[in-house]
Parts: sequence; structure tokens; C-alpha cells
Amino acid sequence: MVDSNLDSGETNTFRAVVLGGTFDHLHDGHRALLKAAANVATERVVVGVSTGPLLENKEYAKLIEPLETRRQSVERYIKSIKSSLLVQTEPLVDPYGPSIVDEGLGAIVVSKETEKGGHAVNQKRAEKGLSTLHVVVVDLVGDSMSTEKVSSTLLRKREAEALQARHVA
Repeated sequence: MVDSNLDSGETNTFRAVVLGGTFDHLHDGHRALLKAAANVATERVVVGVSTGPLLENKEYAKLIEPLETRRQSVERYIKSIKSSLLVQTEPLVDPYGPSIVDEGLGAIVVSKETEKGGHAVNQKRAEKGLSTLHVVVVDLVGDSMSTEKVSSTLLRKREAEALQARHVA
């Protein structure tokens, strides 16, 4: 298992890559991860899109977009980067999803915030006798309206505040 930041210029390096997330209200942080996956993949990108139990404890969970909306947004964005890729979006109901069963994967794309998850995936793959994945780490993206990192939670919070303000007015 090798870690690398994408700054090293890796492109078209792995036949298949995997990544996962909620991908709610697709934002620049998501786009950075998805673009990195598209750039290093030559044939296939597998994207686990969180649903069910993985969403239960999210802040402002009622404002999370439907699974199908999020899957379509992910697929459209990856295809806009590299139309030749096969994009597989899978419902993700546990932290590992397809990353620990798909033998054809060569890399996992993570953010600095989720890098430990990439190593946990490799530990599970090793336990199952699968090859470990190259871990591609993407930097976090800042929010243009604050000093925080951009996140779906922040976007849902703003949406909730706007809805509340409309009801008060």
C-alpha cells in the first residue's frame, strides 16, 4: 500500500478506483475527490453513495437529497471529466461497501479527513486475501463563504436557516 497526494501528477494510473461518501448537494470538495478519481482511473470508477444507517446521525438529515439524485450527480460529474469511464454508483450502507469485495480495484481516493478510512479498507482487504489499494489523498477544499472546510453539513445548515427565516418572515 502506497499513499500519495495527487500533486505528484498521477493520471491514468489504475484500471479501477473506488471512493465513497454521502455526496449530498454536490460541492467543490466532492468535485475534487471525483475529479481525482476520474484522473487516475483508466476504465472504471466505483462510487459508494451513503444511504440508510450511514445517514441516520447526520446533522440536518431530513435535508439530504434522495439517493438517486446523489447517484446521478456523481455519475454526471465524473462523465463530464472523462466520458470514457464506466461509472458504477453503489448504495453504501456500511463504511466499506464495494471497496472490500471488488478484486479489480487498484486505488482508493480519500480526503485528508478520511485517510484513516482508506487504511481501514486495506486492512479489511488484506484479511480477505485481496490486494491492498494505493491510497490517493486529496486536500480538503475551503468554503468560499467562511473559514471552514466546505461540507454538505454546512450547506444543509444554511438551507435549514434559510427555510426557518422564510417561515419567521
